[in-house]
Amino acid sequence: MILKVKLRSDVGLVGLRNVGKSTILSILSNAKPKIANYHFTTLQPNLGVVNIGEGASFIIADVPGLIEGASDGLGLGHDFLRHIERTKVLAHVVDMSGSEGRDPLEDFALIQDELASYNKELLDRVKILVANQKDLSGFEDTLVRFKEAYPDLQILEVSGATTEGTNELNYALWSYLENQEKTYVSLDEESV
Repeated sequence: MILKVKLRSDVGLVGLRNVGKSTILSILSNAKPKIANYHFTTLQPNLGVVNIGEGASFIIADVPGLIEGASDGLGLGHDFLRHIERTKVLAHVVDMSGSEGRDPLEDFALIQDELASYNKELLDRVKILVANQKDLSGFEDTLVRFKEAYPDLQILEVSGATTEGTNELNYALWSYLENQEKTYVSLDEESV
């Protein structure tokens, strides 16, 4: 018998590699993940506790960067994606400046495709878009395109480098969690 453990968190930070998930985790929570400007710095999910106020907190997970084909098990895709199944809210972190030379709209679509291919129920999770790199050029132009393409998606603008917008992100995530019904975890055959 093989026991597979799925981390449980209230919020999962998902996105491609090197978009600032670990930086955002370190700003929002007590976590101290490894942060570096190269791909695949995060090799396992990192958890942190976000304190909102007296008696108010939630657990947030930085899921390592996904790649195309993760839902088919490419790289460590299944190892990473199984942790996303245990989250209530998905926060999609996108480098809105395109500093890596990728199109943020294509990045978001790729992540959506990988989530749907792995487990279609993940698309029904509460999700927000964390538009990172607000401090870099190219951000505003891409943000306009993003809002046109996804008018119903809540987009929160942040800068991991300057921490701008991170308080608003904290409270938006808390608000989503507070408004959700309590769910109970059950052990299913896939977990064992």
